[in-house]
Amino acid sequence: MTVTARTADLTGGRPVVPSRGVLRPLGLHEARITGGFWAQRQQVNSEATLEHGREWMDKLGWTGNFTAEAGQGSLDRRGREFSDSEIYKLLEAMSWEAGRHPDRARDDEIAELAAMIAGAQSADGYLHTAFGGPGQRPRYQDLAWGHELYCAGHFLQAAVARSRTGGDELLPIAMRLADHLCREFGADGRDAVCGHPEIEPALVELGRLTGEQRYVDQAALFVARRGRKTLPPHAFGWSYFSDDIPVREAHVLRGHAVRALYLAAGAIDVAVETGDDALLETVAAQFDRTVARRTYLTGGMGSRHMDEAFGDDFVLPSDRAYSETCAGVAAIMVAWRLMLATGRESYADLIERILYNVVATAIGDDGKSFFYAHTLHQRTTTDVLPDDVEQLGFGGGPRAPWFEVSCCLANIARLLASLSTYFASVDAEGLRIHHFADAEIDTTLADGRRIGVRTRTGYPENGDIAVEVTATEGGVWTLALRVPGWAAGASVEVNGVAQEAGRDQVLVRREFAVGDRITVRLPMAPRFVEPDPRIDAVRGCVAVERGPLVLCAESVGGALDLDRLRVDSAIAPTESDTVVVAAHTEQLADRSWPYGASKEKVPGQRHPVSVPLIPYHRWARGGPSTMRVWLPAA
Repeated sequence: MTVTARTADLTGGRPVVPSRGVLRPLGLHEARITGGFWAQRQQVNSEATLEHGREWMDKLGWTGNFTAEAGQGSLDRRGREFSDSEIYKLLEAMSWEAGRHPDRARDDEIAELAAMIAGAQSADGYLHTAFGGPGQRPRYQDLAWGHELYCAGHFLQAAVARSRTGGDELLPIAMRLADHLCREFGADGRDAVCGHPEIEPALVELGRLTGEQRYVDQAALFVARRGRKTLPPHAFGWSYFSDDIPVREAHVLRGHAVRALYLAAGAIDVAVETGDDALLETVAAQFDRTVARRTYLTGGMGSRHMDEAFGDDFVLPSDRAYSETCAGVAAIMVAWRLMLATGRESYADLIERILYNVVATAIGDDGKSFFYAHTLHQRTTTDVLPDDVEQLGFGGGPRAPWFEVSCCLANIARLLASLSTYFASVDAEGLRIHHFADAEIDTTLADGRRIGVRTRTGYPENGDIAVEVTATEGGVWTLALRVPGWAAGASVEVNGVAQEAGRDQVLVRREFAVGDRITVRLPMAPRFVEPDPRIDAVRGCVAVERGPLVLCAESVGGALDLDRLRVDSAIAPTESDTVVVAAHTEQLADRSWPYGASKEKVPGQRHPVSVPLIPYHRWARGGPSTMRVWLPAA
């Protein structure tokens, strides 16, 4: 099968292409990040992370599961039951990267993996290396934990990415697989769902790509089946599998955070493609409530280690924050879909928060280590891990080169490779810029007129953003730039003339000429933030933010006991080379019992200290350290 004009994305490729919505996303050919914070991370992703992921998957035998020589379809299979999905996510990242920067060697690698996967696919379209072979468990006999549909979903998304960026190796495999799933789980097939949602958004996107309505219908059927408790009972409850409450009846996201967020993304896609505005509004309300009550300051989601799950409202402990990297990626998927559908810039605020404080935090500077979970308070000094040992524990700790469960690395890789597609969009009036970087945008408006702009900025180090018009075909159109929720007092100039900034957008509507220049200045002074008083775990604490960055106190080598620190929140943070807060340490005496009446408190010695803060995304990069985001106020 070759890629046809119907399936090829002439914009250069976009992860999400809804058939309707307030905003139209831009493709890799329309929006390019050319320098600065995110360009550097895209370069590391391209030059180091993708190769690192492939090397480990080869070393551990995960890629070899697809070849007969390694015992494909037998008990010799290596890795967890979901390891196939890691190869698929890596393939998706490679596909976006090949679209961003065409490279013959990368195309050859994709073709090699595609041939291996095609060789492992059954004649009826089934695709999974852990089930159905000699000596293996039968297909679909463990839907709660088998991850067969989950893995299939990640392969479909890889095939969509490759097709939209100009390759045709994966799409025939994907369509055979999707057709198999429609036969097996359609209205006349198995009345069942997978224990890990993911197939839902993948089927919708494949339907958008190919024009095959049956894929969208199957996704809608999976969403409708959720919440009937058809999966077996489990100690974590049916909410762990997002199978406890029908999607239309839930009020908030709950259970395993990544599962819940992937399902929400799929439900939004189904709602958009079927015109089901009631479902769209329901899922938007669930997500909004989750953001308001179950989300960390960093944008991280999931506060329970035991089941990688959302806690109850306002249960957000810093030292036991889970905040899985994959949950950050999944939350961006949900927020982006809701933003495209509704046009609400508040979703871009959340995406920015997650990007700078989860995504940027996750990957090591060399692109070859990563956080699985993101604590907000490291009480004991982090360990130094060897760079050639797979870590069996994956619920916390320092960045590691590889975990037994390494879903997060490839998930970050596919997001970074496609990141420019999230930075701007087109609406009925003109162009919207949601995020700030050195970038080039060349696209068409809703009426077909070509426009182009160039953005230059030192963001997030400084808040100056300059936008220059590089192409326009005449007539009036609107250029809109997001004003972040924290940026009260933003200023704007159009060709040197001051203009008032709106509350959440700078709107410039005019007949632009090439060379027109819009300058936005966002206030970047560091600021204290306080938690909602219902968050018991950090009551009486403050945190510091600067622009989009959450800051933290770090003690390399544990030289400063951060748990004895008390910040004077009456004195505003100051900034020269770094942000500093005024504080003191309390030298408390040890006691035989850590409780007592207030009058029995042991007086301690106080020592004033000025505490430098660093961006949270920089912590644990200078050696073993302790760290905390929320600082007790004096």
